[in-house]
Amino acid sequence: MPDGPVRIAILGAGFAALSAARELRRRAPDVSITLIAPRAEFVYLPSLIWVPTGIRRAADLVLPLARFLDDLRIEHFPASVTGLRDGGRTIVTDQGEVSNDALLIATGSRFLNGLPGIENALTLCAGVGAAEEIGARLRQMRGGHLAFGFAGNPKEPTAVRGGPMFELLFGVDTWLRQQGRRQQFTLSFFNPTAEPGKRLGPKAMTLLLNEMSERGISTHLGHKLTAFSDSAISTEGGELPADLILFMPGLSGPAWAANSGLQLSAGGFFLADEFCAVQAGERVFVAGDAGSYPGPDWLPKQAHMADLQARAAAENLLLSLEGQAPRARARPELICIVDSVNAGMLIYRDAKRGWVLPSSRVFHWAKRYFERHYLRVFR
Repeated sequence: MPDGPVRIAILGAGFAALSAARELRRRAPDVSITLIAPRAEFVYLPSLIWVPTGIRRAADLVLPLARFLDDLRIEHFPASVTGLRDGGRTIVTDQGEVSNDALLIATGSRFLNGLPGIENALTLCAGVGAAEEIGARLRQMRGGHLAFGFAGNPKEPTAVRGGPMFELLFGVDTWLRQQGRRQQFTLSFFNPTAEPGKRLGPKAMTLLLNEMSERGISTHLGHKLTAFSDSAISTEGGELPADLILFMPGLSGPAWAANSGLQLSAGGFFLADEFCAVQAGERVFVAGDAGSYPGPDWLPKQAHMADLQARAAAENLLLSLEGQAPRARARPELICIVDSVNAGMLIYRDAKRGWVLPSSRVFHWAKRYFERHYLRVFR
């Protein structure tokens, strides 16, 4: 244990950061904890799928964290991280430097936006503004071609977030049918792989593609993306007409990771071991989308997995301060409800099994219940 008051720094204000904050305070009532993020607010990203169709407003999903942080006696340092020094003991930000005795990185990932013409696409998980713009564009359109898709990181296959795009696709289809406007639009789904959603499991992938077929949604699969324009998606397998492109790019680590002096994976993420400790770092841990972890090739980058990693990382961080070996491991687990506005398909996967329950209204309401339950903690 370092001499004097122990100073722990958490980078970020998303799922992993807040779960780690709660776990650290629960286990260590007397340590000093500083949370470094540009704003003391939390965005509930899983419900952005409901903003374009009007089920949720953006304001419903952005929560101020002042009370949460005050209750846990956590200081907020409003800044953007730009790098690390001294093996992680010094955090460099646009508002100055912050020292620490132990560091937990939970700043999330960033999108790979290098595809030519990417400015012609809207990315749902880019934030509440993007979700609102998608809704505004859909309401302005009187018909046309809507194209939905996602891609990965060629250097790191697990760095992909496809679930929200399946949900947006099925949700917009349902919403247009409810409005009596579906016949005025053609909907298509594109992906550079021939088996999109494979990481959810073969049965889930089959059900998702069958759902598209039943809804009259065409597919353009297995062709490398080359460019976007204001009227089409260009691939090595031809062009796909698109008056509105809704696209989730692959993921990489935060831009400042290159200035951290820590070991990174091929895809640009902080390279972690089974205990969420960043390799080549001392008392530096990572949780959530910023990290690259050992495990199955389907290991998800989603909120639930981030929470599991955060709890393990927090426990191991405190053990490291006591000079003890880490022992907590984040159990690989995927839980996903693929929502479609009025129903949902439940997908589960862990190291031993995987199963899918077909679309049901029960799962839509379960997703809404989980949202209320989760947000209540931070309110």
